[in-house]
Parts: sequence; C-alpha cells; structure tokens
Amino acid sequence: MSSNLNDESYDLIAACAFGLEAIVRRELESLGIDASIGEAGRVHFRGGRAAILEANLWLRTADRILIRIAEFPAADFDALFDTTRAIEWGKWIAVDASFPVTGRSVKSALTSVPACQRTVKRAIVDALRRDHATETLPETGCEYKVDIALLKDVATITIDTTGRSLHRRGYRTHVSKAPLKETLAAAMVLLSYWKAGRPMIDPFCGSGTIPIEAARIGRNIAPGLTREFACEAWQDYPAELWQDARATAQAAILPPLEERIIGSDLDGRVLRAARENAERAAVADDIHFHAQPLSELTSKRRFGCLITNPPYGLRIGNESYREQRELDALYESIPHVLRKLPTWSHYLLTAYPRFERVVGRSADRRRKLYNGRIECTYYQFHGPKPVINPLATNQPAIDEPVNDEPVNDEPVNDEPVNDEPVNDAPVNDELVAGELEADANGLREAREPETGLETGAPTKPSTADGVKPKPYVHASGTPAFGHLSDKGLEQAELFATRLRKRAKHLRRWPTRRGITCFRLYERDIPEIPLIVDRYEDYLHLTEYERPHDRDPAQHANWLDLMAETAGKTLEVPKQNVFFKRRGRQRGKTQHEKVDETNQKIEVHEGGLKFLVNLADYVDTGLFLDHRITRQMVRELADGKHFLNLFAYTGSFSVYAAAGGAKSTLSVDLSKSYLDWGWQNMRLNGFLGNQHRFVAEDVKTFLRNHPPGEKYDLVVFDPPTFSNSKRTEEDWDVQTDSLPLLNELMPLVRKGGVIYFSTNFRRFKFDVESVSASEVHEISNQTVPEDFRNRRIHRCWRIVR
Repeated sequence: MSSNLNDESYDLIAACAFGLEAIVRRELESLGIDASIGEAGRVHFRGGRAAILEANLWLRTADRILIRIAEFPAADFDALFDTTRAIEWGKWIAVDASFPVTGRSVKSALTSVPACQRTVKRAIVDALRRDHATETLPETGCEYKVDIALLKDVATITIDTTGRSLHRRGYRTHVSKAPLKETLAAAMVLLSYWKAGRPMIDPFCGSGTIPIEAARIGRNIAPGLTREFACEAWQDYPAELWQDARATAQAAILPPLEERIIGSDLDGRVLRAARENAERAAVADDIHFHAQPLSELTSKRRFGCLITNPPYGLRIGNESYREQRELDALYESIPHVLRKLPTWSHYLLTAYPRFERVVGRSADRRRKLYNGRIECTYYQFHGPKPVINPLATNQPAIDEPVNDEPVNDEPVNDEPVNDEPVNDAPVNDELVAGELEADANGLREAREPETGLETGAPTKPSTADGVKPKPYVHASGTPAFGHLSDKGLEQAELFATRLRKRAKHLRRWPTRRGITCFRLYERDIPEIPLIVDRYEDYLHLTEYERPHDRDPAQHANWLDLMAETAGKTLEVPKQNVFFKRRGRQRGKTQHEKVDETNQKIEVHEGGLKFLVNLADYVDTGLFLDHRITRQMVRELADGKHFLNLFAYTGSFSVYAAAGGAKSTLSVDLSKSYLDWGWQNMRLNGFLGNQHRFVAEDVKTFLRNHPPGEKYDLVVFDPPTFSNSKRTEEDWDVQTDSLPLLNELMPLVRKGGVIYFSTNFRRFKFDVESVSASEVHEISNQTVPEDFRNRRIHRCWRIVR
C-alpha cells in the first residue's frame, strides 16, 4: 500500500467458521470496533491499520482478516475482467509484490474457479502495469494474497492480511488423531460460564487445545502474540508498529491462574504432547494434565465448568475412531459421570447423533458448529447459580448471568456471547456455613457446624473480637444432571419403612434358626423394584429393570439414595453395601462380570462356610433360594456317590460332603467357578481325593463318561441360556435339558435321585419324554419363605 493510505478506513471482513459469527462480533466489540454480521462465516467492520493489527493479534475465534477491495455483479467473464481491471490496484499492491489469486464459486453462472482465478490475475496484471507504468512485474517481493469469491453472480475481491489461518497460534506442534481447531476450542470456552479463578475440567483433552485456550483466555494472552502475519511484510506496516502492539499485548498478560485447569485423557502419549503444547503456549503452570478414564472423573471443587469434545465415532482416514459398541457405552456413561458434579455446568461438542436421547435430557441450549467439515452440536447444560449470602457479606447476592442465546439447532448469527464475570466474590471450596453438600440426592442442605442453622437461613454478622463471619455460597437452582424430585425422597421413606418391618419380622432367624443369609426385600413396593439380600454383616442390592420417568443420571442418584437408605435403616456400614443392576436378558445376552475386585467374604449357612463375592458378579456365589434344596441333598447324601452338574461354586457339593457322601464330582465349564468351589470345600475341611472337580462342558462330560461309573444322587441345575465361547453350541434350557436328562439316566443307579432345577418360569416339563420311574415337582417345598416370588425357581425330584 502507498503511504497516502496510512490513515484510511478500510472495509474489513473477519472470516470465521459457520456458527461463530456472533462470537467474532462480540470479540471485535470488546476491542472497541463496531461490527455487523453479514453472510454466513463473515463479520464486517471498518478500520485502518490499527484495526487490522488489533484484529489479527487479538481475535480468538476468527480465521483471517480480509480487506474487501470491491464487490460487484459478475455474471460473465467480461464483467469480471473489466471491473477488476478498473480497480486502482497500484495503491494496494507494490510493483515487485507477489499476488497469488485464490477463488471459489457458489450458485453462480461462472462455475469454473480456475478460469475465474486466471481472469482476475490477468486483470490485476494489466492494472498494475498501468498504475506503475511498467511492463515488468517480477513478483519477488512480499505477498498480497487476492481472493475472488462468487456468490449468486456477485463477485467479492479481497486481500488477505493474515497469511496462515489465525487458528495457527504457533504453540501446537503435536496434535491428536482428531484435532480440534484452536479457534473452535476458544469459542467453546467463550460460550460457557467459565472465567479465570473458576474450576474447569476437560476429560477428553487430547493434545490439550481446550485447556490451553481457556488458560490463555483467563490470562489475557493475545492469541497472535508469538506468530507472524502476512501484512507485517507490507511497506505500510513497519516493524515498530508491530513491536509496539506486541509490547502492549505482553504488558496486558495477567498473572498465573489461581485455579489450575484440569485436562485428562486415557492416552499417556497424547498427554505428553499436551504438556509440551502448554509449555510453548506459556500456560504450563496453569494446567494440570493427567491420565484418567472418564469413569473416574470427580472433583471437590464447586460451581465449575466441564468443557469437552468427546469422540464422535466418525471415520478418520481409513479406520474408526472408536468401535461403535464402545462408543455407545461411553456416551451412556456420560450422565452417570456428570451427576458426580452436581453444582457444575457442562458443555459438550459432539456429532454423536443420539446424544440427548442417551443422556436422557434436552440441553438448556444448543448451537450448531462445525469441527472442520463435520457438523456438530454444542450442548450446554447449566448447573445451579452460586449466590452469596448478603447478610454475611454486607453486599447484594450475585447471581450468575443468564446466557441470553435462543435455543436453536441452526447457527444463530446474532447471539450474544456471555463473557461477563460469573461472580466477583471468592468461592471457598471447603464446606463452610450453609454450603450445599453434593450427594445421592443431588443437592442436600448441610448444617452450619456451630450455630446449627440450615442452609439459606440468615446468619447474624459477628462482631466479637472484630472477626467477621465467613461469607458463604449456596446454590440457586437444581443440578444439570441427577436432580431428584420430592417423589424420590418419598420413595426412600417408604423403602425404609418396609425394610424396618421386614427386618423386625426376620430378626430372630440368625439366633433361632441359624439362618444368617436371607432375603429381606423383594420388590415389595412395585415402584421400588429392588432385591435386598442380607449376607450377615453385608447387604447385596439388585435392581430389576422397570419403566420409570427418571433420566439416567436421576435414576443413578435414585439408586444411590436407595442403597444409602438400606444401609442406614439396617445399620450396615456404607462399605458393606453392594449394588448391582440385573437387566432383562434379551435375545442371546447374558449377565456378565461387573467388576474385578476378587473380594470374597466368608458367610455361614447350615453350619457350613461359603465364600461369596458381592462386588464382581450379579450372582454372588451362593443362591439363597436353594437353601432348602441344599439341605435335602445333605439329608440324602450319607454313603452316596454324588454328581453335581453345572456345579457353579460347588455349594451343593459341600452340603453333600457334609452329609457323608462317599464321593462328590462337580462338573462345570468355568475353571474360575470350580476353583471357587474347591475353596469352599477346603474351607469346610473336605480335602480328600473323593471330592473331584472337572472343568468340562456337561454335554461332553456325559457323552464321554465311563458307563461303569454310577451315581446315587445328582443335582442338575443348568442355566437358562448360555453361549460360551468355549463351546460350539448354545445352551437353551427348554430345548436341551430334557434330552440331556435322558443321557444322564444310564449313569444313575436304580432308585437314585436327581434334583432338577431351573429359573425359567415358563419351563414345560414333558414327563413322558424322560425315562424315569418317578417325576414330581417339589417347587412349593424348595422355595424358602423369605422369598415373595414363589416361582424364583422350579424344582423336580426324579427317581431312576
């Protein structure tokens, strides 16, 4: 540019990604520059060199700053050439400057972009020769990148002042597999309620872009401080001008953040790259990166923001970012994790199509944004607002400002960005007078330790010894995830009442009957579909799926409340209360292991000892509904050879050994269960060679069994369904059990007894198909009285 344009005001454009126009406009206004939103992805403003300088240096969400040279109709190449040539290019581009031309065409008659570029290039060459009165244009000097954009036959010609896109801050040399642009990361932070001094977590931080951008926003570090721009080489932008601008920006940097931002990820390698990126961004001390799965996310900090960009499950390159099954499980776990931060606000950018359906609630606000070419939605879930007690602080209560963005799935160009401070008063992370305590009920009032005042009750300012009372903060509103209604609290009271009644009814069983493991509650109240079993000093709760109106996070909190209620009502320590979810088996699904603690507890039944695992399996290792059947086996076992098919953990075998059986043989496909059964045998002192364990499929065992080896007493307790990878055939109790019983008969001595049991309620026993002298259903005798469900199992006594 020539020197006579130094003080001119130019027509400028801040180009940005779709959906970010309102944020860019707000950023320009914060610099004292009036701006208006034009077409999608463009924000218009006017200014001279200072405005160009400030915009390039300070805009966090724009991609580049353009000077609009001209805009005119161009439905044919003649109009495009003649109008472009008529522009006084000599005052814009130096005689030796390089001027590459880029272009694009949308909904225009001139569809060939290369032809448009060539036309504009020729027109500029002619104009420069004319304006500089020369035939030679060496293009060896600084670069002025020209762009021709055609939209509906209207041509817009611009010169780029930025060079490399503004998202290239210069600190990120290491990127993750699915990188998030710095401009989009900054927009996510600016659209949230986060501010410096407030807790923030990104549980999918990858190479650290969101935490780094947040830290730089919190410390007021200019995004372009350490990079160069195309216009720096132009003659009208001397080095001193940029030096002064950078010196001013350097002086504006704020001290390190008082509250460090947390970034976590599963990949340790990408976290190392994130730390290096943070070092280059000059915010390493403001961020703590650590390896952690989403499931372990928690914080004692209050009123924070979770801002993250979880995986989408879309193809990147030639491979999937996550297997779909794992991805679904990840998103299903999100509400269970977010409920652990009940006073936080949560912001998630994702292209996962079923996000709101999976998390169980609609976002408070959402905005369509683009991560590269991937259309995403930015979901915003607002937590409770912090409110300072006015009487304790002698200042008015300060609410968090309300983001006035309209709820809309489409990009909104006139939405204001909430960048006002949330609360200027300090928020103490420790529980002080009247603070709310997060627990299974979402938000529960905590008593003031000295005065006993409830949360929200006014406290009198203390003047004793000149000590003023601590200001305290309470929450106005409900958690974004997990809030329980009054109905849930009422159900907890009903549950407690029923448990007390049942506990009183069964209180003498341990002393009078010697029964210390029994069922206390079995879906007694229809709206509380839980099972509560007592294993001496422990409780084992199981949920059966039933329709309800709670979202996943609310339901998880409801279950926690029920477990807490059971423990307190029955005076069982929290660490001794175990909870499981037993979903309905659909198709060929089976109950799987739910944990890996390997924690076994010794309990007693019938004068015998058994190991149970209440943490890792839906089934604990001791079926309480077979208490009576096990006693029947013991009473018949004296001098008998006992066979236990589908032996599980061998409890029937232990009872047979205790009854004086000559031998016991336990058969199961699972080596883990048989090892468990061997431990039960050893625990009761039955260690002889007459007690054997065979890890084999029952079908294979019967078909390969020596015909001369006979048994007097058999327990046949198969699963309802099994599709073990160790067998070629699936097992279905209805179709497979009776044929297998007939294969078993030759191995049973005449007069021998088989106890056949199944949990399949609709089992149809075709007596004529079994070659036995007696077949009697004895279910009414074998189901214990503590079971409300009299069809918990069905049992037959079969005599050879």
